[in-house]
Parts: sequence; structure tokens; C-alpha cells
Amino acid sequence: MRSIALDVHRDFCEVAIAEGGQMRLAGRVETKPVTLELFAQSLAADDQVVFEATGNALAIARIIEPHVSRVVLANPKAVKSATQTAKTDKRDARTLAKLLAAGFLPEVWTPDEQTRVLRRRISRRAQLVRQRTEEPGTRDPDPQPQAALAGV
Repeated sequence: MRSIALDVHRDFCEVAIAEGGQMRLAGRVETKPVTLELFAQSLAADDQVVFEATGNALAIARIIEPHVSRVVLANPKAVKSATQTAKTDKRDARTLAKLLAAGFLPEVWTPDEQTRVLRRRISRRAQLVRQRTEEPGTRDPDPQPQAALAGV
């Protein structure tokens, strides 16, 4: 089983692989969905993949999840405290792979698909309620407009 780490950035991911006690860098992968899907297809079913929980981490996890045995989102603050050297993309990727292989990685809970759907639904509803209550004049101030016209 390999432990594969991605140091995720906006345009690319730095890849490091820990296997059999050996660490190697595997270059960069673009963070486009099509490229990530090709990368995910190249992984083995028993691989485990780790990257820090950042803004687009769940989207990347959804692309990679079907192809590997486990996807781990690491707590960025805990990973930062575990490293005491200068941060570079290659060092970050190697550190993540080493921590995952050793079993010392502080994980972040990730919701399943049903929970994600419910969260999106609740968030959308809250947004609609805010819009309706914040905009003045969106509600009819006179609930019976016909009664007002009858007296004219």
C-alpha cells in the first residue's frame, strides 16, 4: 500500500509517494478536474491519498475517492506545527506522505454525500430567508389591497 500526498495549490498539486519505507517525489499535477481524474485513474485501489483541508479539498477528494481505498484530509494547523523547517511545496508533500504512512496524521472529519446535500440545501434556504428579510419593500405592506380600492 502506498501513501500518496498532494500539496494542493490553485494551479497544481505537488505529489510525493511513500512506499516500503522509501520516499520519492512524483512531480506536479494540474488541479483541473480532467487532469485530476487522469491522475486518480493511475492510482491503485489500495493506495491512500492525503492533502490538507483547503478551500477546494472536498472537490478534489470527490474526484479521487472512487479510485483509492482512503482519502484523508489533514488539519493544516496541526501539520504546520508538526513541521519545523521552512515550508516548500516538495517538503510539505513529503511531510504529509510520511505522517500518513506512519499513522500520525491529524485528520479532519469529512461529510458523506447525503450530509453534503443537506448542508447545501440548508445553506441555500438560509440565503433565501436573508434576502427576503433584508430587502425593504419586498413584502406587501397592505395585506388587503382590494379593501383599500373599494373605498375610493
